[in-house]
Amino acid sequence: MRVYHSSTCEVSRPDTHHSRDYLDFGRGFYVTTLKDQATSYAKRFTRRGRKAFLNTYLLDELLLANFRVRRFDAYDEEWLDFVMTCRKGEDTSDWDVVVGGIANDRVFTTVDLYFSGEMSKRDALGRLAYEKPNDQLCIRTQEALDALLAFEGAEEVI
Repeated sequence: MRVYHSSTCEVSRPDTHHSRDYLDFGRGFYVTTLKDQATSYAKRFTRRGRKAFLNTYLLDELLLANFRVRRFDAYDEEWLDFVMTCRKGEDTSDWDVVVGGIANDRVFTTVDLYFSGEMSKRDALGRLAYEKPNDQLCIRTQEALDALLAFEGAEEVI
């Protein structure tokens, strides 16, 4: 499967060490199968006057069975609780890979209101029920990253 990662540089040798804390699925290397989504994200860098690159990899789906994978198929209570735990820096799970929806602008607003206490969990889940999950994969261990991804190339996004 072809996956994409947006960055301010070419990332031919991805690692988990350069990841930021407090992200949706915790610390790791994030990719998506949606080229348009990755390109849109890369353009956030160009709007800030920075270079942007769309890095492309082949992900070996057969090897996923060798790792601990957590999948979220919907923006449901389990997804919301997991994202909240990760964004607080309180995740202690040992998943190698986490797959599920990304908190895009619309979803982020709902999640942010819930996290800040301005919206109940019930109301947040009610709003999220109308959102169709897009896709992100967070590869959280270097072992999984080295085994699963093969760099194909990078192109500058203008």
